[in-house]
Amino acid sequence: MAVFSFLFMGASLLPVIAHGNNHQGPLVPRTWEGKSYGCKCYFGDECWPTPKRWKALNATVGGNLAVIVPPESACHNFFNGTLGTIPTYDTAKCAEVTANYPSEQWINEQDATLMWKYFTNSSCVPTTDPSSACTPGYYGTYVIRATEKAHIKAGVDFARKNHLRLIVRNTGHDFMGRSTGWGALVINTHRFQDVKFIQSWNGGPGGYTGSAVTVGAGVQGRALLRQAVAQNPPVTVVTGECPTVGIAGGFVQGGGHGPLTTIFGLAADTALSFDVITADGRFVTADEQTNPDLFWALKGGGPGTYGVVVSASFKTFAERHSAGATLYINSTLTTNATVFWEGVRIFHGLANYFVDNGLYVYFSIGPGSLRVRPFVAFNQTSAQLEAVLAPLKADLTAAGVPFYSAPAVQYSSFFDLYLDLFEDESAGPPTLTSGWVFGRADVDNNNDGIVEAMKTAISPRADLVNQGYMVGHLFGAGHNPQPAGISATNPRFRTASDLLLYLIPLPTDATLAQKADMQNVLAHTVDRAMMEAAPNGCAYVNEADPFQENWQDHFWGPSVYPTLKQTKKAWDPEGVFYAISTPGTEQWEVIEYGTRLCKKL
Repeated sequence: MAVFSFLFMGASLLPVIAHGNNHQGPLVPRTWEGKSYGCKCYFGDECWPTPKRWKALNATVGGNLAVIVPPESACHNFFNGTLGTIPTYDTAKCAEVTANYPSEQWINEQDATLMWKYFTNSSCVPTTDPSSACTPGYYGTYVIRATEKAHIKAGVDFARKNHLRLIVRNTGHDFMGRSTGWGALVINTHRFQDVKFIQSWNGGPGGYTGSAVTVGAGVQGRALLRQAVAQNPPVTVVTGECPTVGIAGGFVQGGGHGPLTTIFGLAADTALSFDVITADGRFVTADEQTNPDLFWALKGGGPGTYGVVVSASFKTFAERHSAGATLYINSTLTTNATVFWEGVRIFHGLANYFVDNGLYVYFSIGPGSLRVRPFVAFNQTSAQLEAVLAPLKADLTAAGVPFYSAPAVQYSSFFDLYLDLFEDESAGPPTLTSGWVFGRADVDNNNDGIVEAMKTAISPRADLVNQGYMVGHLFGAGHNPQPAGISATNPRFRTASDLLLYLIPLPTDATLAQKADMQNVLAHTVDRAMMEAAPNGCAYVNEADPFQENWQDHFWGPSVYPTLKQTKKAWDPEGVFYAISTPGTEQWEVIEYGTRLCKKL
């Protein structure tokens, strides 16, 4: 019997479930730490829908409603879920889960699993001890495996009418926990995989009439680039660096940066149209002429905030030959920390120079390791790229910094470079993640201070020496001038050249006290060091600390945020959609140790 049927029909569970009714009243009153709240409806509340209503929803969505049972539960004897306990151990399935657990693509294809486990609470993980506990953690309760827009509408309507917390989940590629929520109804849009290329778009922003592509909500970057290069003539699209990122989801709704951003701008700058299910259950188009306020907000104004994107259309660009290169400084070359950090200083000091020469650069910094893979020169030859890199190599050599760099490689297309030099990333254990964008002026005037902040990120405290890690992206969203206000992204992106992510690992079984301690280190030691070193910078909506103070200014700035907040109020006045640190969520808070979503009263 299917798990869904078991949980609805199992006699042992019916007494637990049967208290629910059809009440559709207001938010549920609760008190937490002396404050009053009105909360979304959760299992155990009188407003929780009855089994009959859930069955009716299941029929409406064509049998695509399922209870969320983490795949990791196959390694445990039982899953102690919100709706009851079921036996789950399966030797073969456990082996499959364990083998695939680091695979981003495997995780993308699950119902609700996240790539980075901090926001799941790691309450059910692969194990060799089947008797160990497996509980939902911060996962939702039900998921709609949507295959058509009517399923999305049904889910939105059901959540709105029953005051349920609603989560939109595409790939689970999510540093900030916006793709999951305790006790929620999840709409999974990953099955929307349609792709349609258009030779000439009619009526785009600014009178655009060039080529375009319309993609379903679940289409991922590498898959889209593969289809794009196969067109006649070949084209390309602004996608993320990571091949598993969903293009029409949180990527573009957060702004969307990638290897072609220096040449063509952010993904949000290239968006032409969105098809959306709104909070009141309507299917609408948002473009320059129709619902222009929603169109603008969806271009960088925050993921999961204004509606559920079913499909989106973007400009495409002629594919071109490209050149790529790599560079490494690590412990096989030097163990001298002073020499190593001098190499980092020289490299990062050229950030503006690289961008001004049309490059995108992806790099990582760990203890004693700088790994630059790759330098990307779109529509340039290997000789041109070598000429751009010559000052870097000369400066490193003059400073006595040993490095390894193979000759630049010429590729017949950007996609060939992408396949060869960009590596699949792995899903990771619990980490706290934040990030900061460095302004060009900061790099010019205080590169030494930025490098000191990087050292702080690697070793933020005496007991955390060499525990940090960083990933950087050198690009210039303002290198290719865009019309003012073309997207709802922070204007400071137009005067920046580096987006740096930094991570602090946590134990899988971290206590609330440990989490609070590490959050304090992230916010008041590492974030503060970055912000002080680069006061002209900002934070990227999808890759930063969601709990930072003044996120409204850091993510969007005073010239953008007020309009986004008004747009949120206009399109979702009841707060059907919630994602942490997005416009209009100031009154909402997740209380009771990361569980209930509630409105402050």
